Amino acid sequence: MLTSQQIRQTFLDHFKKHGHAIVPSAPMVVKDDPTLMFTNAGMNQFKDLFLGNRPATDKRIADTQKCLRVSGKHNDLEEVGMDTYHHTMFEMLGNWSFGDYFKKEAIQWAWELLVDTYKIDTNKLYVTYFGGDEKDGLPADEETRDLWRNYLPDERILPFGRKDNFWEMGDTGPCGPCTEIHVDVRGEDEKELKPGAELVNSDNPHVIEIWNNVFMQFERKSDGSLHTLPAQHVDTGMGFERLCMVLQGKRSNYDTDVFQPLIQAIAKAAGKQYDKEEKADIAMRVIADHLRAISFAIADGQLPSNTGAGYVIRRILRRAVRYGYSFLGFNEPFMHDLVAVLAKQMGGQFPELRNQQDIVANVMLEEEKSFLRTLEQGIKRFEAHARDVSQKFTRGAESDVWKEHGPISGSFAFELFDTFGFPIDLTQLLAKEKGLWVDMDEFQRLLQKQKDRSRAATAVTTGDWTELGKGETEFVGYDEHTSPAKILRYRKVSGKGGDQYQLVLDRTPFYAEGGGQVGDQGWFIQGEDKVEVLDTKRENQLIVHFTKSLPKDPSAPITAQVDGTRRNLTMRNHTATHLLHHVLRKQLGTHVEQKGSLVAPDRLRFDISHFAKVSSEELANIEREVNAMIAEDITFDDKRNVPIEEAKKMGAMALFGEKYGNEVRVVKFGPSVELCGGTHVPRTGVIGPFRIVSEGALAAGIRRIEAVTSVEAERMINGKLETLEAINALLKNPADPVQAVQKLVEQNAMLTKELEKASKEKVRALAIELPAKATTNSKGFQFLVERLDLDAQNLKDLGYQLREQYPDLAFIAGSVLEGKPMLAVSLGKGAMEKSGLKAVDIIKQISPMIKGGGGGQPDFATAGGKEPSGMGEALKKAGEMLA
Repeated sequence: MLTSQQIRQTFLDHFKKHGHAIVPSAPMVVKDDPTLMFTNAGMNQFKDLFLGNRPATDKRIADTQKCLRVSGKHNDLEEVGMDTYHHTMFEMLGNWSFGDYFKKEAIQWAWELLVDTYKIDTNKLYVTYFGGDEKDGLPADEETRDLWRNYLPDERILPFGRKDNFWEMGDTGPCGPCTEIHVDVRGEDEKELKPGAELVNSDNPHVIEIWNNVFMQFERKSDGSLHTLPAQHVDTGMGFERLCMVLQGKRSNYDTDVFQPLIQAIAKAAGKQYDKEEKADIAMRVIADHLRAISFAIADGQLPSNTGAGYVIRRILRRAVRYGYSFLGFNEPFMHDLVAVLAKQMGGQFPELRNQQDIVANVMLEEEKSFLRTLEQGIKRFEAHARDVSQKFTRGAESDVWKEHGPISGSFAFELFDTFGFPIDLTQLLAKEKGLWVDMDEFQRLLQKQKDRSRAATAVTTGDWTELGKGETEFVGYDEHTSPAKILRYRKVSGKGGDQYQLVLDRTPFYAEGGGQVGDQGWFIQGEDKVEVLDTKRENQLIVHFTKSLPKDPSAPITAQVDGTRRNLTMRNHTATHLLHHVLRKQLGTHVEQKGSLVAPDRLRFDISHFAKVSSEELANIEREVNAMIAEDITFDDKRNVPIEEAKKMGAMALFGEKYGNEVRVVKFGPSVELCGGTHVPRTGVIGPFRIVSEGALAAGIRRIEAVTSVEAERMINGKLETLEAINALLKNPADPVQAVQKLVEQNAMLTKELEKASKEKVRALAIELPAKATTNSKGFQFLVERLDLDAQNLKDLGYQLREQYPDLAFIAGSVLEGKPMLAVSLGKGAMEKSGLKAVDIIKQISPMIKGGGGGQPDFATAGGKEPSGMGEALKKAGEMLA
């Protein structure tokens, strides 16, 4: 039986034999395509070739691509782990032809690999082809059908419609008919009951698609029409995990050696056996699948966060932790321990996983700890809510309210989900354990409302490109800030912020956002007409300029002029980032690697791998050495079009999560040598002063340093000098300002202690004096309502003392200090029992009168407000409640 490593290598060797260049996987995290967060198909890294944005250097390519899908057909995150063959992260084996071979060769080589090399029984194979579409006016793909007739009988060659057998990149762009290869891995008894042909494309877990061959023939325009492409392409994708299942004779992807090492490690840690208990098995599959997705994303530089791609990774990780917590008894972090198993298994094909193993494990550990705390808080919040619900409704009463609304409201469940990241199915599970249930209709309405708001906020309508010329963009921005240019194409984009235009030029000095550096701004000048360029970004290798309007005559020549002041400041910060990187590795150790950056005109931000806080002394040394390199006035050594291997020999570092071509640019400032496509100063002396603003933790093992240079550094220095001068003036210009401030701090500490002592004495005196003023009511407890001149802490101390010393006393106090009203309610045990009241209920009744809100416990509660004039009314209301 072939191992998964052998299966993968056999695929690559097969296509190498047929003249394909074997290329490495692109990063799973996408950086230059605004339509994607993650690589979700093998073709993503070649999108610019299909779009014609650049010519293909290799007409035939093959690879294995790491992909991530969490939405779309068959890819609902909440379903992964439930069946045997869907995943978040998966490998896509693929071969491509860019204007070279087409249907005949693609089908022939697919058959040779599957049948002649992998030895798949032909009686298990079915193929599909495009059966035509009346709406698009497309006939059936009879060419593909006839080609398959050379290998299979007609009953195994099945036509399907556009939904299954016409592949499209998106709403617009290259598209075409496809042919899918399906395998029936059922036993003979099952096959006799129902032929496999009836189960193709029916979501049967054992009659599955393993390979899709797409024949790119058309381009879909924004009006829905199809236009024939000038060149025909082949784009194929075969699910690696499914292929392993077929070749290893398994009934589930999770039973192959792709997943079993992870699953067995999970089972051992949980003290369980896989394939014994359904819920535990699902949990193990979820964890094994999600661990792969999270690990590869972090290794590619995407840290978990609350927005964008980072939120997706956090959501996947939390789902895995939740399954371990709920069904495997993992109450402590556990996933980080599995990273070593994954790195050993897949680090050969994907070295970034092995090289980033410690970072991945540490980031994962901190995320696990954080979410387990969230789970604990969410459970406590649920328990409190469930107690309130149980007191409000009598279980078994079958009241109309009970039936109509459900004890656990959808709004509460949504609050747990949205604000605290608490999974809805865990809320349902906890409710069920208490004989309650969740109003899921209301929850789903609120969830859909949130999705609709999010979709509306990001909705964009993109028009078709208006083509004015052919060719690629020549970037001249390393050497020029102004350049004559012609518009090659433009399109209109409409979104929430209004209409914008996107323009592509034949040559441009504008740097497109990338490598951490912000995109250039500037102007397009045409005679007296001046159009502002708001931003410059890269989309599928196109340099796209964003404007609010078009030049008066888009077909006429323009002058493209970068905002030189802004660019020069950005260049200073970018070069300073390189110097900082070099000094960090020298001072802290060569384990330091760049994990992210931002280079803007007014600041720079640099994220590094480092497992400890950078001390003040270390920061001072780092800042000093960077400034020394600036003072050396080191000349920029700009080496362009250097072969990648030669660049590495020069000491240039390749960053994980970045994709490099065969030729790269090497940026050298003395001992600092990096691969970089950004813009830089001609000499380091141009940068001016460099100052570190802050250093802190971004994630486990990741530190963030923020700094300023040039104008902003001078502003920072001048600001600090002005502050020092102001302090000196206040201190009457002492000879030693530091000593003078230290003396003031000591005096202030002494006075603070004396004030605290006086406040405690005042509280003690009030605790003796006030009970004599209390009134006894008909229920047999005493109550006292007073307005006092105390701060929040002293009100609390007084309330606690009275509660303990006088169990039958209900005490309510109000105070206004510096215009801020405060209320405190303290109930002794006897007063609480006799009155039937809770402090928190009283505070909720009286706090609105001071336009405030509060909370607390049954025996003590507080509130702060915004309206001091309401204090009298609040205290009057409190007295009425207790009388």
